Amino acid sequence: MEQVAARPNRIPWPPLLYGAALGLGIALGRLSPLGWPQEPAGGALRMAGGALAVLGLALDLWSLATLHRARTNILPHRAAERLVTHGPYGLSRNPIYLGNTLLVLGLGAVFANGWIMAAALGAALATDRLAARREEAHLAARFGADFSAYRARVPRWIGRPRGQQSSWKR
Repeated sequence: MEQVAARPNRIPWPPLLYGAALGLGIALGRLSPLGWPQEPAGGALRMAGGALAVLGLALDLWSLATLHRARTNILPHRAAERLVTHGPYGLSRNPIYLGNTLLVLGLGAVFANGWIMAAALGAALATDRLAARREEAHLAARFGADFSAYRARVPRWIGRPRGQQSSWKR
């Protein structure tokens, strides 16, 4: 437990996982392309994918800026200096990972590559298991009751914040 309190992971898993998902999806798309809807549905899906990718990137940037303004660590394998519960962290305990998932899903649609989309979901699951849960154990060890209250109020990935204490508007 002392090791988890010092830092959540030795390896910064999430950026590696999402990068690998993108690379794997591109490779599989070249080796064995999946069918894609014809126009106009295919074009609409690509446009929706572009919007999803932009939304994911915006969520990533908002989340990173929020951590930076709070003067806490941004790297997923380093210890957290502060518990950040406002901004995008009032909506999701893992807004960067949610943003990464939306970005890669959106890119899959933009490039009409279902493999990228499937790999994005695999990266989200792997990120949850290899990083998010360990990070939460780290935050619980470092911030105790404050983290427990935050965890009870804000969903891990996405959903409606519970209770009236959501602080996403800050």
